[in-house]
Amino acid sequence: MVQFNLLVLHGPNLNLLGQREPNIYGVVTLENINHLLKEEGKKQGVEVSCFQSNHEGALVDAIHQAMGKYQGIIINAGAYTHTSVALRDALAGVDLPTVEVHLSNIYRREEFRHHSYIAPMAIGQISGFGAQSYLLGLLALIDHLKNLK
Repeated sequence: MVQFNLLVLHGPNLNLLGQREPNIYGVVTLENINHLLKEEGKKQGVEVSCFQSNHEGALVDAIHQAMGKYQGIIINAGAYTHTSVALRDALAGVDLPTVEVHLSNIYRREEFRHHSYIAPMAIGQISGFGAQSYLLGLLALIDHLKNLK
């Protein structure tokens, strides 16, 4: 029996994982991360759906469509983390528990990456653990949702 349906959103350039700047983002592909999350979801009795787009509007649309379908969101907005008021407003509008994740530690990188428009809308933020950031985010979101019951 599925307890929760969760949406995982991947922002711009994450489709290039495994090829793009492996010294920062590692060699794990987005396909590997999605597989990891879906498998862990099954173990936890959770259905995990994943969506990636390089387009801000497509991510906003996915957030809007999450209402009534998903109980929570995990988001790695990529560079939109630091620029997108639209994603921030979409998350505020749907009011679903959200966990922000990042592969790299954004606070050890360039100054412009230290600000997140997503963080104030999220129940928590996990960064710096590579692909494990997603897994930790999934487990944290599941725990949060179970404690709401």
